[in-house]
Amino acid sequence: MAAATGDALDVTVPPELSARAPAEARGLTRDGVRMLVGHRDSLATEHRYFHELPELLRPGDLLVVNNSATVPAALPGRLPDGAPVALHLSSARPDPLGHHLVELRRPADGAAEYFPPGSSPARAGLRIDLPGGARADLTAPHTPRLWHARLILPEHVLGYLGRYGRPIRYGYVDREWPIEAYRTVFAAEPGSSEMPSAARPFTAGTVARLAARGVLVAPVTLHTGVASPEAHEPPYAERYRVPAATAGLVGHVRAAGGRVIAVGTTVVRALESAVGPDGRPGPADGWTELVITPEREIRAVDGLLTGWHEPQASHLLMLAAVAGLPLLERCYAEAVAGRYLWHEFGDVNLLLPD
Repeated sequence: MAAATGDALDVTVPPELSARAPAEARGLTRDGVRMLVGHRDSLATEHRYFHELPELLRPGDLLVVNNSATVPAALPGRLPDGAPVALHLSSARPDPLGHHLVELRRPADGAAEYFPPGSSPARAGLRIDLPGGARADLTAPHTPRLWHARLILPEHVLGYLGRYGRPIRYGYVDREWPIEAYRTVFAAEPGSSEMPSAARPFTAGTVARLAARGVLVAPVTLHTGVASPEAHEPPYAERYRVPAATAGLVGHVRAAGGRVIAVGTTVVRALESAVGPDGRPGPADGWTELVITPEREIRAVDGLLTGWHEPQASHLLMLAAVAGLPLLERCYAEAVAGRYLWHEFGDVNLLLPD
């Protein structure tokens, strides 16, 4: 049984529950993955498949999706001594000072892994040579694993990544997959270092059936940085935009008694960052450093569709804020017992108010 330990869940996720390949490579359609549904008020749970989503929502409900498109943000590099290094670009859009957040990793069988504690070469002033005559100069630490860097590139960063980059891949994924495997049906605005994966199961057919049922869909944009499996590491600043039309639709749906369901933690962060003094989201465009916890009231979202997070991940604070800790504990215990799959190619969790 899962139990809360501070901002974590006391549940062990066996390594074999990591999804090692996209659903399509496992003989499924994208919308054929499993979906555990949790109801906050009753604490009831249901074991479903994602293609059943339209029948679980009501006419007049609103799904808010992230239309950020994943970019190939992993670059091969060389240290001054010639040693290979993997550079993961955590912000494809530069900050106001023109710097990017990057993470250095050690190449390993086509993926990348952490440097052992105390062995990372990262330091202020370190030069990393990149393909095509480019380079990255580390300037200052942002967190113990993320650094600010000045990129010197021969072309625009998105064009450069398209030429030399690969999708970020971790060791649990069995091989390299094309960038299309890391993009959702809503992807329209390039900029995410890693896929906003909660929306991966959606297909054009799913969207059409949602529309036929009277469920609304509206976009926001939040460009994700590199994932954080570090215990208790807080989220960091990410670029986001909430269009005026989406903000207005959120207010209209809630006023009419409909439910606003965020597709992914990125959408929750974007919408909640756009909430104004009147308690409603408005149009917004910028960087957000908002950290959502159970102590902060959720104002723009009623439910959440999300993937499965590591038991120590800071995202669980947001999930507890949306769904309540009792339901979260139950869902995670059932997911492990039911052999649900974790990570970007895995199964999903739909958290509803009732």
